[in-house]
Amino acid sequence: MASSSSSATSSQSLKKYDVFISFRGEDTRLNFTSHLHEALRSKQIYTYIDYRLEKGDEVWPSLEKAIEDSIMFLVIFSENYASSTWCLKELAKILECFKNEGHLVMPVFYRVDPSHIRKQSGSYQKAFEQHEHKGIDKQQLQNWREALTHAANLSGWHCGVDRNEADLIKEIIKCVVQKLDGNY
Repeated sequence: MASSSSSATSSQSLKKYDVFISFRGEDTRLNFTSHLHEALRSKQIYTYIDYRLEKGDEVWPSLEKAIEDSIMFLVIFSENYASSTWCLKELAKILECFKNEGHLVMPVFYRVDPSHIRKQSGSYQKAFEQHEHKGIDKQQLQNWREALTHAANLSGWHCGVDRNEADLIKEIIKCVVQKLDGNY
């Protein structure tokens, strides 16, 4: 869809991916995220997901390039998202693209309260305590906190334990298709 959309702007038509999915693998890779990815593929929406990394590639440069080469982003916030420095680096880069280039960021709050992300409470607070304990630079931690707060204030979807995931995925796909077709 990225290269064939006739309504795409010139900057969008140069992008390699329609959608980049940021997620915490241990939380959602084998369930929600894999179903979402398959639904996007079935609609011929070209999606970057981290198992596209080639063996032997340097991880961060490959992820950074994929983020830069994407039109929009689905960020799947889950219980352990903030425990991954990779996820936090991705999110900071995604929001840089959002601020500098106007890319669309759509969060999905998968079995996590958006206020825990905004305030870095609960598992998000614990994750930052662990990052501090590991000696991660205070400025880096502050940048990640700001990225989480910003992203959690964006309009998105909430998927609690009582939400039908199949219906939610249909909603997300419908929105993504509309945004891609209408250039948001």
